[in-house]
Amino acid sequence: MASTTKKVLRMTFNNTSGNAVTITLPEPKVSLTAIEIEAVMDQIITKNIFLTTGGELISKRDIKIVDTTTDDLYDQSVV
Repeated sequence: MASTTKKVLRMTFNNTSGNAVTITLPEPKVSLTAIEIEAVMDQIITKNIFLTTGGELISKRDIKIVDTTTDDLYDQSVV
């Protein structure tokens, strides 16, 4: 049995259709601040870097750093 831990940064935007669009990045720096993330999100919106099926990204909706731990409870025997 083994445990694994994983962190991701989730930046969620609103597009022109009003839908949420999430960009997920693995293993964010520990020292990363909300101000730094918001500045990057502003650049993404201003430079129109991504186009979604619902149109351009127009505003910030949410920022989360998600930390998950997975416990593998079953080890299959090798025959």
